[in-house]
This record gives sequence, C-alpha cells and structure tokens, in this order.
Amino acid sequence: MIAPELVRAAQAGDRDALITLLREIESHVYRTAFYILNNEQDALDASQEALLRIYTKIHSYEEKALFKTWVQRIVTNICIDKFRKTKPTVSIDEHEMIFTADHNVEHEMLNGYLAQDIREAIDKLPEHHRSVVILRYLQDFSYHEIAESLNLPLNTVKSYLFRARHTLQSLLQDYQKGGVRG
Repeated sequence: MIAPELVRAAQAGDRDALITLLREIESHVYRTAFYILNNEQDALDASQEALLRIYTKIHSYEEKALFKTWVQRIVTNICIDKFRKTKPTVSIDEHEMIFTADHNVEHEMLNGYLAQDIREAIDKLPEHHRSVVILRYLQDFSYHEIAESLNLPLNTVKSYLFRARHTLQSLLQDYQKGGVRG
C-alpha cells in the first residue's frame, strides 16, 4: 500500500520521496505491462515509459482516485498504444526444471501446460476483454478500480468480465479436448 504522505511529498517536489515512490511501484508497473504485452522487452519499454510519465506528471495526480488506480491507467494506456502499434507475437517461455526425487515431474508438466493454455486463451481475447481479465484476476483489482483505471462504466466492466470468462471457458475446453491452437 502506497502511503498518501509519500505521494504528497513527491508532488510537493521532494525528489527522494519521488524516487522512493517510483521504486515502490516499479515491479507492479512491469508486471502489469508484461501481463498485457506478453513480451519481456516490450514490457520493459512500456514500464520505463510509464515510470517516466509518472515522474513527469506526478503533479497532475489528484486524490479523486487511488494512486494505484492512476498508475494503472497510465500503464494500461501505454500498453494499449504499444499493442495497437505492433501486433504481439506468441512467445514460448523456456523454463528450467530441476529434477529431484521430491518433484512430481508429471504434475509440474501438466501445470505448465495449463498455465500456457490459460495464457494463450487470454491472448486470444479481444483487447478490451483481455484488459479487464488481467486487471481483475492477475492484478486483483476490484470492479470499481477497473472501471476507474479503464474509464469505463461499472456495468461495462461486469459485462466484459462475464463475456471474457465465457470465452475463456470455451477456449480452455477446446484445448482440453485437443482442439487446434492459434
């Protein structure tokens, strides 16, 4: 939780407070960018751009919304802009598996495939559905925070989540039945 006093000090021109604030949100900003863009380099670029924008625009933050909601809106908008400019490519992350006697390799592999299936299914969602799913289930935002972050009516957020869950369920069932990916 970001202390409101830290935000106010940063807004008042306290450079140390601003640097502390940026360090506190850095991993959150990157994680959000990575979930949306699904590419490490693009996420790093978007994170850097978002942190720079927060650094230069901190004075424009108003306490009408939570600070994390304001930050989320900045990151999401930058990622959406990047996503529109370049269609993402699906990358397969390489994971090292350490085989020891106490590891259930089959279980770990099945979990890995399930995680990959979920990631691929999320990637197939329309942009507006993907954004709300990421904010709700990967960033643990409330419906109200999502609505504020994306500047959407609350009922639209609920509708997008409902449709996205239905689409994800269908896609994951297809994957489970051995359906075609891509």
